[in-house]
Amino acid sequence: MANEYTMRISRLTVDKLGVKLYDKVSAVIAELISNSYDADSTRVTVHAPMGQYLATRAGGATSDKGFEIKIEDDGTGMTPEEMQEFFLVVGAERRADPRRGSTSSIYRRKVMGRKGVGKLAPFGICKIIEVISAGKGLGENEQEADELGYRTAHVVLNYDKIVKENDEPGKPYEPTVGERDDTWSKEHGTTIILKNFNYRRVPDFDVLLRQIAQRFGIRSEDWKVVLKDNTNADSVEREIEGFDVRTMPNTRITFDGKKVTGPKGEAMKDLQSGFKYDGEYFAVNGWIAYSREPYKDDLMAGIRIYCRGKIAAQTSVFNRKAGFTGEHNIRSYLVGELHADWLDEKNDLIQTDRRDVLWSDELGAAFESWGQRIVQKIGTLARDPMRRTNRDLFFQTGRVEERVRDAYPAENQKDIREQAIKIARMLGNTISTAEAEDEEVVGNLVDLGLMFAPHVTFDDKMKTAAEREHTPLAALSSLLRTARIAELSSFGRIAENRIRVIKRLETLKDDGETKEVDLQHLIEEAPWLINPEWAPVTANQSLNRLRSEFEKYYERETGQAILLTEFYDSARRPDFVLSSQEGVAQIVEIKRPGHTLQNEEMDRIIKYFNCMKSFLEAEENAKFRDFFRDFHITLVCDHLNLTEAQDVAYEHYARIGKLTRVGWRDFLLRTETVHQDFRAEAERQRALISNRGKR
Repeated sequence: MANEYTMRISRLTVDKLGVKLYDKVSAVIAELISNSYDADSTRVTVHAPMGQYLATRAGGATSDKGFEIKIEDDGTGMTPEEMQEFFLVVGAERRADPRRGSTSSIYRRKVMGRKGVGKLAPFGICKIIEVISAGKGLGENEQEADELGYRTAHVVLNYDKIVKENDEPGKPYEPTVGERDDTWSKEHGTTIILKNFNYRRVPDFDVLLRQIAQRFGIRSEDWKVVLKDNTNADSVEREIEGFDVRTMPNTRITFDGKKVTGPKGEAMKDLQSGFKYDGEYFAVNGWIAYSREPYKDDLMAGIRIYCRGKIAAQTSVFNRKAGFTGEHNIRSYLVGELHADWLDEKNDLIQTDRRDVLWSDELGAAFESWGQRIVQKIGTLARDPMRRTNRDLFFQTGRVEERVRDAYPAENQKDIREQAIKIARMLGNTISTAEAEDEEVVGNLVDLGLMFAPHVTFDDKMKTAAEREHTPLAALSSLLRTARIAELSSFGRIAENRIRVIKRLETLKDDGETKEVDLQHLIEEAPWLINPEWAPVTANQSLNRLRSEFEKYYERETGQAILLTEFYDSARRPDFVLSSQEGVAQIVEIKRPGHTLQNEEMDRIIKYFNCMKSFLEAEENAKFRDFFRDFHITLVCDHLNLTEAQDVAYEHYARIGKLTRVGWRDFLLRTETVHQDFRAEAERQRALISNRGKR
């Protein structure tokens, strides 16, 4: 004889406690896992279509794709009687029920459930919930269970039918009875199958692992949760482990409910591992520290607060207002795991969707005040350890000590080495962990320190000498030697940087995908590639004004807009690069290697020529003639295919010295030769200084 199951529930309840609260797959799965925990399960297996959309949506209509999400556990399970009495009663206070209580029957776990509404969570993502559960029943004969197995309850809940049938006040909903109902099973436990989904997506495997791990703060040998992709026959089960966040050394503060211990094991007597409210002490356990890197996602952001092993809230500063010491680091790096099981014991201070604590409650406000005091203290305590950690990482990434020794190896360069290390420490204290791990960022900062070290050393020696009434000749010699090292250091760094730019130019030249804008950008930043004496537009205010005014003049005269060396608008390609040399405005038209200049391109150069000539001759622009008495065009291009007027114009400009064409081969050879000599001379001078110091 089939069992008759009934469920009294209103449409409003289903909407508010299911659909509205649980709209994420991870949240629904976590809610069902917590039910398994309360049922003394030692293993829970979640089968889900990883990384898949559960339904399609088109034209406002949703179509289910036939997927299932199945959660299996080996917990105590339910008999048909228990299914009716406990599971199908919404809002029953489990902890107040003397037959069940606030702890589980086998492992004496503090149960997570309290409100009795978690069973509705799946309706936030699907329409069908199938429950198959086998249990021995409360007080049932152990021998009978051993002989026959466990009685099975099997029901199917349908969201659409619940909503429809409960339109009539007082009428109970009757779930569909499944085929396995009132049969016997050799194993106890519960299986929940979700079907007929809304438009939701199951996160990728790794993401779902982290999302579920973040929701539970359980550490137990009798508890395991595994995930498996049920759309992949070759999928391997993966266990959900603790939610681990890499923390900085010497920043962890621990709370054991009685005392607070600092990063080095010292007792922090000015902090408490809990607080008093209304004459009662509320203990807090766990830890707080700084993460090794800024928050990568919301899961690791801030301090996770757990109640009975299940997440209740997440906060970075306990709602503290802005403007406190160490605020930036705390809002970017502070992490932790705190346990406060009293949050839902006498008064339930956890929001139904478990997204936050009810801080407005008096007890919640007392907890908030305690947390703010902790945050304020950590803001002052953890700054130095954090800086030291980043500094150590900076030294490691940049091989600082090794590079300092290589740059200044001589015996008489000890002061410079010490100054370089001091500058590196200062730079290492000012950067974030992510920057300290970036080889390019660190390398540039180390270069900067190596360049400045001789100058700072020279400045220090000058100050020392000035304070003495009689400066010995030896001291003056040391000053001059340090000044020479500083000069050569700067000279060498400039040379090295220029060689790197030349290599970049060679790479662009050999890349068949290189665009003219890439070459123009490089020339703008390093105009010395054309001529070592040229200055970039951004370094010369007069040149910058010339660029701006000429753009306006050109558009006014020709009716066409022109863009010179402004590279901030990626949608617009610059027309040419503008530079300067000893009062001559230099126009650079650069073409890709192998390019052949055609008549229409020469027409544009003619237009530039005529406009620049009339611009500088115009009375209204007399102020520019004080800085730019003339102009010149440099064309970097391999081949010409000009005819008639365009060919005549080209020859004329070249003959009067207004235009110079450079082929790519000659351009690279000339540039590389000049700057290789520049670097070789710098290295020779540095070697001389080093050898003098060793003698």
